[in-house]
Amino acid sequence: MGKDKIKEKYDAVIVGSGANGISAAIYLQQKGLKTLILEKNSEPGGATRSGQLTLPGFVHDIGSAVLPMSYSSPFFKTLPLEKYGLEWIFPEIAFAQTLEDAEAVGCYQDISKTAATLGKDKEAYEDLMNPLVSNWTKIDEDILSPFGIPSQPLQFLKFGIKAILPAKTLINHYFKEDKAKSLFYGAAAHSTLPLTNLASSSFGLVLSIMAHINGWPFPKHGASAIIKSLLAYYKDLGGTLYCNYTVKDAKDIPNSKIQLMDLTPRQLLKIEGLNLSNTYRKRLSKFTYGSGVFKIDWALNDPIPFNSDICRRAGTVHIGYGSEEIEHSEALSAKGEIAKNPYILLVQPSIFDSSRAPEGKHTAWAYCHVPNGSTFDCTEIIEDQIEKAAPGFKKSILKRATMNTRELEIFNPNLVGGDINGGKQDITQLFTRPVAKISPYKTSIDNIYLCSSSTPPGGGVHGMAGFNAAKQAFQDHF
Repeated sequence: MGKDKIKEKYDAVIVGSGANGISAAIYLQQKGLKTLILEKNSEPGGATRSGQLTLPGFVHDIGSAVLPMSYSSPFFKTLPLEKYGLEWIFPEIAFAQTLEDAEAVGCYQDISKTAATLGKDKEAYEDLMNPLVSNWTKIDEDILSPFGIPSQPLQFLKFGIKAILPAKTLINHYFKEDKAKSLFYGAAAHSTLPLTNLASSSFGLVLSIMAHINGWPFPKHGASAIIKSLLAYYKDLGGTLYCNYTVKDAKDIPNSKIQLMDLTPRQLLKIEGLNLSNTYRKRLSKFTYGSGVFKIDWALNDPIPFNSDICRRAGTVHIGYGSEEIEHSEALSAKGEIAKNPYILLVQPSIFDSSRAPEGKHTAWAYCHVPNGSTFDCTEIIEDQIEKAAPGFKKSILKRATMNTRELEIFNPNLVGGDINGGKQDITQLFTRPVAKISPYKTSIDNIYLCSSSTPPGGGVHGMAGFNAAKQAFQDHF
């Protein structure tokens, strides 16, 4: 779309068409505003896109794949996305964790069923998870909102006391055996933080809670299905999307009362002509990014031949052989090194969704954490780790497609240095992203707001950052 063709005036312009940008636009469109989304790429969706990366007929999730936070999103729950074609698939086992000696343990939706596989830690796991799961719907909106006074202070405090702990402290307090420790570590490692860091428990807790409430579902036909349904609803509301539209200068943004940026601080600072205050610019420039990822997509001749039946029945498999190995891997990537035996997050959607591959064939997707900006090729170490749990895996590979951190950033500039969470989510930036402000979405310009995963509640395909920012902007200006 040529810039010279946009002559209309809008109430709100949203730059970026990731889940947060679209969510912001939907909220404002629902409020009766005239909105426009601008997207630099030819296809909307940010990091939530699907495509044929390897061979014809094999559909791969280029970015996000398994979306428990999408299914559980308080904002998405209010939208009629199923009416617009969104179908969810629920693997029996939300996630599995490989162990030593060809064993594995799985996280089922049923807490008791999960706990029953954890040996001496059965009661401890139930004691940890049952109260959190029971109270989740009382605090989920508070957790997915900017830091403030919670609506249920006591329940929020009970969660917060556990969530603030390093994951290592939590597992050593609750568990005696490595099965339970490794299972929790596998979820906590989604944080891309060292598991000895404060607040690394929060990721393991939230993701485990979601597994026990709804499982870890993914959309049929690929992750892009959620973007397609969001956009179909948005357009039915009267919203407009222009792709192939790059915003390099403030003058490139069409006339509008408010502007919401689904961008990280680094992208915002690159826009010429934005009259951000020097103080705000300095604060944004100090925003830090976390570890990156090295990602592989495979076209496979067969399902992954895991030794463990638990792994074969799980949508997501966390690969690491013991809690010490997982902890070591995450510590190294944060220090700028790459483990020889890395923690791996693997997704195998075609086991449950035949639309992902030609008949009888399969797809899989995996990544390991690497230093931010690394261009090291992790193909061999990733495939070697998988082969330990699934002898014969390498023989089933028909073709692979790899993306290092720089290639991921080219695919989506918000993935700075391969950071898939929109910035480091450590104890400081978890609560003060992108800067410490009462309203973190406001920039120093009265009518410009940030609405990306660099704002609360951070990474994940949930749309809550966009919803929160749009709600703030609407209250301020309409």
